[in-house]
Amino acid sequence: MTNIFTRRATLALAAAATFAFAAPALAEGWKPQKPIEMVIMAGTGGGADRLARLFQSMIQQENLSNMPILPVNKGGGSGAEALRYLKDKEGDNHVIMTTLNSYYTTPLRTDIGVNIEEFTPIARMAIDTFVLWVNADSDIKTLDDYVAAVKAAGTSWKMGGTGTGQEDSLVTAMLENEFGLEITYVPFDGGGAVAKSLVGGHIDSSVNNPSEAMGFYRADKVRPIATFTTDRIEVFPDTPR
Repeated sequence: MTNIFTRRATLALAAAATFAFAAPALAEGWKPQKPIEMVIMAGTGGGADRLARLFQSMIQQENLSNMPILPVNKGGGSGAEALRYLKDKEGDNHVIMTTLNSYYTTPLRTDIGVNIEEFTPIARMAIDTFVLWVNADSDIKTLDDYVAAVKAAGTSWKMGGTGTGQEDSLVTAMLENEFGLEITYVPFDGGGAVAKSLVGGHIDSSVNNPSEAMGFYRADKVRPIATFTTDRIEVFPDTPR
């Protein structure tokens, strides 16, 4: 899930309906006086990063802000870096943040001096979709093949992800519980790095978002095994859900 937050509702941005950021505490005609930082709670190349940069391009193309929007990646510590940064920007009207599931889980696991109830949600922009991927050179073609391969490999099977507490680590845990698997979870700086590592053979599988792996999929470098969705994904019509 990708959300946008600001510190104590202090940001207002001239925007269309999808970017209804105006805060009641600010004058209706308020405009940014300097560039807006859009803090991304993840590394470059991942789904959150791609979505944030899509927002940036939309704002720029539609002239929705009189100041530029500057994406800033702060994915360290499963998003702890971004949370701490936003807290330290209290009172700055020019900082917003796009977040992931770790917005909720990271403060529960690590004492970073952040109370997320002090942040104000602006909008829910998207819900992440996850796909189970293997390298296209693998003999794995079905979910049954995958389960059998992981069980045969034991704890040597490596699943790439973006950090403990992130959505992909929760999906990995779900797979373990559902099928009685033991998977070694390997964290990377972002979804883009995960996709590259799968292609390079450094990990055995991933649960990347479609956008993170799409380029490699079109190049026949990775193979979708299953989608974690209610319905099949249109771009993967033969991949079971």
